[in-house]
Amino acid sequence: QVQLVESGGGLVQAGGSLRLACTASGRTFSSYAMGWFRQVPGKEREFVAAIIRSGGGAAYADSVKGRFTISRDNAKNTTYLQMNSLKPEDTAVYYCAAAPLTAWGTNVRRSSEYDYWGQGTQVTVSS
Repeated sequence: QVQLVESGGGLVQAGGSLRLACTASGRTFSSYAMGWFRQVPGKEREFVAAIIRSGGGAAYADSVKGRFTISRDNAKNTTYLQMNSLKPEDTAVYYCAAAPLTAWGTNVRRSSEYDYWGQGTQVTVSS
């Protein structure tokens, strides 16, 4: 069992930056690929970014590529999402998730691959 707690959300002006953090309980954090998803009311949860267990590889949605960076610190059981050049369309509830992936490919973009989810943190970008 893995419990995930997100932090770092808030209100920021367009063009600004935020860093989200997701801290996991348990001693098996390094066994999981970690992902960030986001959701706005009335829409499906959307893939944002994912990082491989070792931190040596990452994947991004086209909409955030070049602006967002995912990273992880396995010693701290924490994964981060650095968000720069924020746009109003980035406004959403952001969720982190953990997946015991055995393969790394397009599957990392599917929410169904992730077994554990945090409660979400609100990010609001004003224009």
